Amino acid sequence: MTDPPQLTRELVLEALRQLDEAGPQMPLSTVYDLVYRGRRYAPRQVAQLAYRLATGEAAAKWPLRAGAPTNQALEALDFTIATKRPTLENSPLLNGDVAAQEQMEELYTGTVREATASKRRNQPAPEPPETPDETTAAQEPRAAYQRPAPQPYTLEMARAELFLSDDELAAARAALQRRRNLLLQGPPGTGKTFLARRLAWLALGATDAARIELVQFHPSYSYEDFVQGFRPDQDGAFRLQNGILVNFCQRAAQDPGHPYFLLIDELNRGHVARIFGELLVLLEADKRGPAHGLRLPYAPAGSPPFFVPENVFVIGTMNLADRSLAPLDYALRRRFAFVNLHPEFGEPLRALLTAQGVPAAVIDQLTTRLTDLNRTITDDPDLGPDFCLGHSYFCHPPAAPAQAREWLRLILEQEVAPLLDDYWLDQPAKAAQQKKKLLAGL
Repeated sequence: MTDPPQLTRELVLEALRQLDEAGPQMPLSTVYDLVYRGRRYAPRQVAQLAYRLATGEAAAKWPLRAGAPTNQALEALDFTIATKRPTLENSPLLNGDVAAQEQMEELYTGTVREATASKRRNQPAPEPPETPDETTAAQEPRAAYQRPAPQPYTLEMARAELFLSDDELAAARAALQRRRNLLLQGPPGTGKTFLARRLAWLALGATDAARIELVQFHPSYSYEDFVQGFRPDQDGAFRLQNGILVNFCQRAAQDPGHPYFLLIDELNRGHVARIFGELLVLLEADKRGPAHGLRLPYAPAGSPPFFVPENVFVIGTMNLADRSLAPLDYALRRRFAFVNLHPEFGEPLRALLTAQGVPAAVIDQLTTRLTDLNRTITDDPDLGPDFCLGHSYFCHPPAAPAQAREWLRLILEQEVAPLLDDYWLDQPAKAAQQKKKLLAGL
């Protein structure tokens, strides 16, 4: 089919930008999504807005039906239309399909389900083994390591390995002490997690892993994982279990004389408000301690209230360049102090590489080319400073100085170049131009 009159790729891109600025106000399609740069849009609504931009009429109606006609028009303009994955509500297991249920049970290897399946077929259940076999019984893996012994960590040591000025480091430490909750945000590769751990070490005066807990959020992470909920045990039964946060706070409450640090990596990759639950209140600096405790929703009647001890500090990290993430809501933002981190291709990185034997010519190539690339990314209206590349890519040069040039070439070719292809997915010529400039002469 031919494109509808006046509909162009530029108009569709403008429609997508307007939808992003307006926020999630339109419902997504029930069957198809237009996927662009990690985000999903309802195809017909996008086409409708683009058509109104083309005609200049606010009430103009998109002339094609939803589904294949609209999808084909957008695909003709080089946009991707994806069919949604089946959801639980479409599952035959919810429609009385007994055969499907039994087929699913055949896949289960546990003894409880085997007995149930055998009874349904009027067959005797297999005799359970007298001694549980480790190959069939679900068990927690045994720890194969021990925590390293704490080592002293001083301000001088932090200055030597952090790309922050004394004023910036002091400001971050003051914000953590004042608010007790700190968010480190910045482009990829700016050392956010690296800094979070060292802020904890500075407050503890040692690399004490026993008082630091690291967790990483992701789209499947839930309130039940973080706070409390019903989860299966090794016998296949669902039991009320505490999550990482409750266990961590209980440890901290038993040791009030020392600070404890909860590090949350990639905080905005999860549904933060849903994961945190009661923490929206309990995280506030003046809402700590037993006097402000709340009873958790899953807790049985008569259970003691849950509270966040005064010696618990939370440090989160956020990658600002992830296009698939929604901004944090204002209720959560009010509980945190924010510290912005930036790429550092100046004197601190030069001093680090020089101390590790990297030749001056290679250092000049690295810093000059990455500075120019970041300037190009910052000036791009579709990207901006949040998409700049950080210095962490280049903090571990090879031991042999003779390998430094090859080390730099491989990082640019294997790690930076694919990222540029993603940044300029709809402008391959620009991506190719920037990659050529980066790799010239290496």
